[in-house]
Amino acid sequence: MAATKASKEQKYDRQLRLWGDHGQETLENAHVCLINATATGTEILKNLVLPGIGAFTIVDGHTVSGEDVGNNFFLSSDSIGKNRAQAVTELLQELNSDVSGHFAEECPDKLLDSDPEFFHRFTIVIGVHLPESTCLRLGSVLWSASVPFLVCKTYGFIGYMRLVVQEHTVIESHPDNALEDLRLDQPFTDFQNHIESYDLDNMEKKDHSHTPWVIIVAKYLEKWLTEHNNQPPKNYKEKEAFRQLIREGILKNDSGVPQDEENFEEAIKNVNTALNPTKIPSGLHDLFNSDQCNNITSQTPSFWVMLRAVKQFVHNEGNGNLPVRGTIPDMFADSQKFINLQNIYREKAMEDVAAVTKHVEQLLQSVGKPPDTIPDKDIKLFCKNASFLRVVRCRSLAEEYSVDSVNRDEITSCMDSPDSHMVFYLMLRAVDRFFQQHSRYPGLYNYQVEEDISRLKLCVNSLLQEYSLNVNIKDDYIHEFCRYGAAEPHTVAAFLGGSAAQEAIKIISHQFAPFCNTFVYNAMSQTCATMQL
Repeated sequence: MAATKASKEQKYDRQLRLWGDHGQETLENAHVCLINATATGTEILKNLVLPGIGAFTIVDGHTVSGEDVGNNFFLSSDSIGKNRAQAVTELLQELNSDVSGHFAEECPDKLLDSDPEFFHRFTIVIGVHLPESTCLRLGSVLWSASVPFLVCKTYGFIGYMRLVVQEHTVIESHPDNALEDLRLDQPFTDFQNHIESYDLDNMEKKDHSHTPWVIIVAKYLEKWLTEHNNQPPKNYKEKEAFRQLIREGILKNDSGVPQDEENFEEAIKNVNTALNPTKIPSGLHDLFNSDQCNNITSQTPSFWVMLRAVKQFVHNEGNGNLPVRGTIPDMFADSQKFINLQNIYREKAMEDVAAVTKHVEQLLQSVGKPPDTIPDKDIKLFCKNASFLRVVRCRSLAEEYSVDSVNRDEITSCMDSPDSHMVFYLMLRAVDRFFQQHSRYPGLYNYQVEEDISRLKLCVNSLLQEYSLNVNIKDDYIHEFCRYGAAEPHTVAAFLGGSAAQEAIKIISHQFAPFCNTFVYNAMSQTCATMQL
């Protein structure tokens, strides 16, 4: 068993650095359903099989054609005539022996007719190049079952994704440039005692040069507050004066020249970070005030139970603050001094986690559930990331497509620029309408391109009229989409495959925040945009 674990750590080393052991575990327990093993669909699965999803099932009733072989690297001429799901499954499984592959030689509409609950068993369902009617039917089934649905399409040089999920909670959102949780403006008791144990004015040179910069800032902040009516430095001028105050504390040699004290330079450099006020993010206040947080039942997911416990901690033991995160940045300091400081924060974090755990246990008992229903490790992770919690909610496809609830404001504002990415969204919707009317995509056969231009233009105009959209779509786009002929260039499919797999991993692992809710990629300009529709 140990050898197996070691080999997995070596095999998945780079990704373990991204999402950790627990993230990898959720990936290995996931079962992904892919509908239609087109070039795009296969690229998505490839990027999920390689990092080690537990299992996948391909639903595809198509037979492999010469066109499939031409743009899908996971098919060969030997695959022609075989079921596409079977052929792709066999080849994808060769990429990773840890992954279990399955297939169903069915079109999704037949499964929706005979066994709609078939789709309930999956962690996420990814539908590729599905007609609008199938998307709406499948979207409704998955929405009611709370199964995330990722709609993908490569159409010529345009890539499209739509995430459909009622509610997706994220504990580890991994924000860029996250500020440290140092509490210098509101030091807790043990930290305050630790600060007071230092006397910078009466220290030996060696100790002076190896005191952690957090302590240096804290000591000079005390001095500043006594001289400025207990008000911290707030504007640029005051912060510069505070930096100068720290600078004057650097030891000087006999000639009065400042010594090279790296820890003081770090303190000066980190003044802005250190003076960042301790507060609860506005987004977290919104979550605290939500119905899910305030109305806990036996059916409430653990995320909301833990959030309610943190809210109770804030109002009680936390004195208005979140649990201490328990980590400090690396810094120039004597090893023992750094470890002592680190332990102060760690012990406070453990104390806060214990307090939150008691609130969790009381909440669980109040709704008739065992107090150990939520593991301690989950509560610890939640407390550590309390500042970065995210909840993503998407509208259903039915809402997006409904005349009564279409997001006209978003569409109209984006279409202020006639060449915005929104035009591609509208064109894809018009192409779907063309397919409903003609049972094929425009320009599918070269000799029909000219005739299809006028037909597609009618579809564009009827779409705009139906949704009361006073926007203009240039004829150039209509011509271009007819020339595409529903082609699926592998270069675009590969890009979309990587993007979609990334979003699927976010959904599966509940790490990093997924996009909400529509993504469009323009391969011609190599640009992309997200929209809320």
